[in-house]
Amino acid sequence: MSQSHNNLAAFIWSVADLLRGDFKQSQYGRIILPFTLLRRLECVLAPSKEAVLAKYEQVKTMNLPADGKEKVLLPATRTRRTRRA
Repeated sequence: MSQSHNNLAAFIWSVADLLRGDFKQSQYGRIILPFTLLRRLECVLAPSKEAVLAKYEQVKTMNLPADGKEKVLLPATRTRRTRRA
């Protein structure tokens, strides 16, 4: 590993130690995994976020039950995605 990679790794670990706070090292995995999953979800949903928010502004004034609003919003979540090679 190059020196810049070592510096970056050391920086990341120092930030992780600050964020970990009062958690014991054995508890660290229980904290990181949920946040990693939330970040992944955010990345996956990013392409359709604007469309969903725009549609939600239209739907929230409608007098629909929650499941009805969900069914109206669902098509806005579908976006074209490029395939990775």
